[in-house]
Amino acid sequence: MRSLALILVCCLMLSGCSGLPTSREMGDMALLRTMGVDTAPQGVAVTVSTGPRAKGLQAEGEKALVLSAQEESLSAACLAMQGLSDSYVFFGYVDQLLVGDELARTGLRPVLDYFARDVELGLGAQLWLIRDGSAQEAVESGGEEGVDGRLSTLQTDGKLGVAAISRTAGEVYTDLLEQGAAFVPALMAEEAEDASLTESGYGILKGDRLIGYLEGNAARGLELLAGRAPAEVLTVKLEDNQVSARVISARTTPRLLFREEVPVGLRLACQIELELTEYSSPLNQGQREELSAVLERELLERLEQTLTKLRQWQADCVGLGLRSAINNPGKWQDIEQTWPAWFEELQPEIILQIKVHD
Repeated sequence: MRSLALILVCCLMLSGCSGLPTSREMGDMALLRTMGVDTAPQGVAVTVSTGPRAKGLQAEGEKALVLSAQEESLSAACLAMQGLSDSYVFFGYVDQLLVGDELARTGLRPVLDYFARDVELGLGAQLWLIRDGSAQEAVESGGEEGVDGRLSTLQTDGKLGVAAISRTAGEVYTDLLEQGAAFVPALMAEEAEDASLTESGYGILKGDRLIGYLEGNAARGLELLAGRAPAEVLTVKLEDNQVSARVISARTTPRLLFREEVPVGLRLACQIELELTEYSSPLNQGQREELSAVLERELLERLEQTLTKLRQWQADCVGLGLRSAINNPGKWQDIEQTWPAWFEELQPEIILQIKVHD
């Protein structure tokens, strides 16, 4: 049954955009790029934005168009957009989905379901949570240039490993169906004039509801558990030698330990490689050993902070249990439904191996 659900999600992701309506000219259309969804007194508030638009044959720049509507349902709010613009509002280019903090705490499932079913939208859109704020504020923070450029930059930087892990709505939807929890990159809309959206850790979903955020070292630990090198440089003071190193690769392999049919442990083998980026003077052998020991302690602390939070929430959002099932598929099936409780109870054993390259 679960496999069928995952296949359905994949098919819906591929359906996405169905093409521009043939009865409309491009100049008569507002091609939306970003959609923000919030709770509202009436039900749902939707705020949409184009990027900077071309005007006329000379393609003179025109400021981004921002529209907002409140209705009882998401589909009604989207339909209401047509009456707010002189142009035909087309949703087929929406590739950034922002969700306000309050709505995320009540549940994301209706939004994800709508994106999966709608003929113009699709689950390929990048998903972002707006921490301690509304999606409308975030969309409007782009001003005349729109916010889609900033979101696209964050998305690209995430793929290059110099920003938070970017995630599509489909990836999050699949994780919720498959493992009951997911993580989503979080952003904050600064109140200062001309301020852009800034990274603010990861929101953790359990079921489909936001239960908390990971930030700082805990967010970096999440990236290590997910097999991603964090976008940070670690600096260590070794007597009169200041050394900086950056994580360039990370791999975490989980394994469940059983006694007969009962899980008794969760072992995490973490292999992390770092690259020296700066140092005051060349390192001797003793300094290299000391550096490795210090880096190991710092990285281990990140992993422990992350696991402590996730276990408190019973939210295995990186799929440690599911990933370990490859070793004992039969035994995993027996505990899969009760895994969140086992995840909280089992104290993980972390085996950390690091290697530092020049």
